[in-house]
Amino acid sequence: MNPDGRTPHNGNRAGTQVSLDTAVERIGRRARVYAAQGSATPYGLLSAIDAAHDRFEQLEFVSAFLLSRPAPLDHLGNPFRWTSLQPSGALRDAHGSPHFDVVPARYSDITGLVGPSGGLEADVVACQASPPDAQGRMSLGTGVGGHVQLLRSAPLVIAQVNPQMPYVHGEGECRRTDFDALVEIDEPLAELAPAVVDGTARAIATHVGQYIGDGTTLQFGIGSIPDAVLSSLGDRRHLGLHGGMINDACIDLITSGAVDNRHKGPLGDGVSVAAEVMGTRRLYDWVDRNPAVQLVRGSLSHGIEGIAQIRNFVALQSTVQMALDGSANSEVVGGRYISGPGGAPDFAFGACVATGGRAIVAMPSTAAGGRISRIVPTLEEGAPTTLPAYVADIVATEFGAVELRGRTLAERAELLTSIAHPDHRDALSDERRG
Repeated sequence: MNPDGRTPHNGNRAGTQVSLDTAVERIGRRARVYAAQGSATPYGLLSAIDAAHDRFEQLEFVSAFLLSRPAPLDHLGNPFRWTSLQPSGALRDAHGSPHFDVVPARYSDITGLVGPSGGLEADVVACQASPPDAQGRMSLGTGVGGHVQLLRSAPLVIAQVNPQMPYVHGEGECRRTDFDALVEIDEPLAELAPAVVDGTARAIATHVGQYIGDGTTLQFGIGSIPDAVLSSLGDRRHLGLHGGMINDACIDLITSGAVDNRHKGPLGDGVSVAAEVMGTRRLYDWVDRNPAVQLVRGSLSHGIEGIAQIRNFVALQSTVQMALDGSANSEVVGGRYISGPGGAPDFAFGACVATGGRAIVAMPSTAAGGRISRIVPTLEEGAPTTLPAYVADIVATEFGAVELRGRTLAERAELLTSIAHPDHRDALSDERRG
């Protein structure tokens, strides 16, 4: 990272302000478009591309995690294709289409996949940016990690300049000459509402909390369990934040002083570091020019390059299914992809190399109203192994937390059975004996 927190872009693009029609016309009739992820997805620009679908012969969109449904899904196969690196609920109605597919990808590898010579090399990057200030400075705003480096390498970069996009410090700080074309579209950012925290999530948070002491640097994902954990840490001191995202639950922890990033190490000393900001409008206003937050490229937020520099790093992940050997499936339920690897393998591996690092997988013990155990003898047939058994460390449910690192397979099976739901423990024990 440069001393001012910016990635060195090539800075030689035209940076011309154009109409939406002109921007769309610059996209080749046969091209691959990478759409920025999370709350930074340029939905207005994507809608304009969709409205002009008749001019394209074959246009493939590639995206990571999306918060809302993009308009081009209305014309899959005529002429659009969509490839997801991390499918979300926003893409649910596209599953089953022959023109929609999934490429499982680690977040830290997005740039490698979509960049030059990658398997999904993009012809066009479509992203958002904040308007230029009096000094001509702009920011990629709430989404940086997946595409900031592509500003230097992609043949065509189109920015949707949105007055509602905050200026966020870090590697996403830029100037108009980092873009080929600028189109002004004023639209609300996609939001991620805080999760509903129930009794199960609070119980899990209690078990997880014993591993988060003063001076811990924490990474967390999306959902009720991480929100419950974050809300329980108000009495901690000198916490750090480093990971995939900053969300609404981080505001109180940072403003109260519980998070000061004092002991995290050289990367982001004194500031909270992430790849993206996802939450409500309150959060987007709070991060605007806030020196307490910096966004960085994925190789720093998720990659070994960054995580190895952090002290006392605790990675908090969830999963949909864990086998008795400690392997986990976080992507497929009932033969259907509901997510991708995302940051889970990045952070699980990173915790193994960080000084004092621990990797926690926290999940409810059951699904489907208690009928299905999330702890199973073996992973679902055909399901991917998102986290292999050899990175298993700490696992928590509402019934407790167990430590698997260094344990034999027989010991792991016994420990995991002990935190399964009581209604399913006998069946798991029978499988172990059988």
